[in-house]
Amino acid sequence: MTGTPSAGKATSQVLIEQLMVNVGKISAVIEKEGQSIFGHANILTNEEINDYSLEFLELFVMVLQTGERLDRRGAEFKALKKFFTNLSRQIQLRGGNMDEFVRYIQFLQRVFLDNLQADTNVEFGTSRQILLLLASLFNDIVLDVFHVYLEEKERTIEAQQEELRQTSTPITEIWDGVLTLPIIGTLDSQRTMMVMEKLLSRIEQDRASVVVIDVTGVVTIDSQVSHHLIQMIRAVGLMGASAVITGIRPEIARALTSLNIDLGGVTTRSTLSEGLKEAFGRLGVHVNHGGSRPAH
Repeated sequence: MTGTPSAGKATSQVLIEQLMVNVGKISAVIEKEGQSIFGHANILTNEEINDYSLEFLELFVMVLQTGERLDRRGAEFKALKKFFTNLSRQIQLRGGNMDEFVRYIQFLQRVFLDNLQADTNVEFGTSRQILLLLASLFNDIVLDVFHVYLEEKERTIEAQQEELRQTSTPITEIWDGVLTLPIIGTLDSQRTMMVMEKLLSRIEQDRASVVVIDVTGVVTIDSQVSHHLIQMIRAVGLMGASAVITGIRPEIARALTSLNIDLGGVTTRSTLSEGLKEAFGRLGVHVNHGGSRPAH
């Protein structure tokens, strides 16, 4: 407790005095709660929790010392937000979740409220201003951390999607001038466009002459995707290469027929093996049945 009436004192000054008088008690309570929230799963060590607690109190006092009203553009406030942002990222990296972190921030706010309630020298008007100040400050921190959390989530999802895209289009140069592209799963318009972009890049990079596109693993296909597939084959032709489609399943063939998709001029083969024979034949490569490798 401050031990003196709060009349005439700035709100931030009253908070600083309360903190200075009870810093040992407040620090101990914060550390204990931090260990309860983050220590059980070894998200943070006790030493780290103690260091973070002390750093928070130092930054909090620096913010209060800037004046009666929060200066959200000030270096002190930005430093406090950065502290919580870095802490939340570290907790996420170590397997913690947002609920735990928000619970920790709410506890920090409650510590100061309990301390305020215990101080009988603080007038009602001053108490009200302190409540508003604490609510404004911690709400800003929670919002800021939440935005960072969402950004991290979005980055993680985008990275996973990119990894999935990379693994879903395993374009392989199986022979000089021959590329194979097995397509597995659902072929929607977005994926078709992405596959086409990567395929054309590989044709240019490897100077490929023939592309064998195996659709054995494609489950469904609609009109729009069919047209994209045709466009992809034509684009391969414009690159100076030719395409061979293999593994068209009966249901896909029926769908293409019912959709009135014209595959005239498109070379198709029943299996990937037959498609490769076709590709080697176009390059003048003779397949030796006595060995596993094509030979000129």
